[in-house]
Amino acid sequence: MKKVKIILGIISAIVLVFFATGAFIKETNYSVQVQIKKPIAQVFEAFNTIENKQKWIPELKSVEVVNENIGKTGSEYQLMIENQDQKMLISEKVMAYVINEKVTLFHNADNMLKTNDYIFSESNGLTNITLQATCRSDSYLMSCLFPYFKGTFKNQDLSYLTNFKAFVEQ
Repeated sequence: MKKVKIILGIISAIVLVFFATGAFIKETNYSVQVQIKKPIAQVFEAFNTIENKQKWIPELKSVEVVNENIGKTGSEYQLMIENQDQKMLISEKVMAYVINEKVTLFHNADNMLKTNDYIFSESNGLTNITLQATCRSDSYLMSCLFPYFKGTFKNQDLSYLTNFKAFVEQ
């Protein structure tokens, strides 16, 4: 009986910590960076050409333009992602667009609300892209999970930027 109480106590502590995570951590933030051997204007244009996204995001199956503004800010797209035979529709909105400097994208995928702030800079003929990402959720349970998946999110975004680098440098 003593072993059962100890096991239940440990399980209760783990559950308590898990649910407390959502109360204390409201959003998950991380940053990744990639350096590309091309001029900033070429990199920025390739990055923001909507047709190119499928060349560096392998799970992206289609992109539908919902609303495209001349200055890009406020433009909206529907992205169809397919991963392991599961399809997901993601809405993407351009929140900020400053040529050769910055692009901020807001993604809404069910209970995941993600803001990707891409900063472009150039030094010695190399272009740096720094992604500052923020993930949050309207769902309390999902907000409890996100901090534990921070490494996964970070690795996925680094993989996408690495794919983009290979695409642009070819």
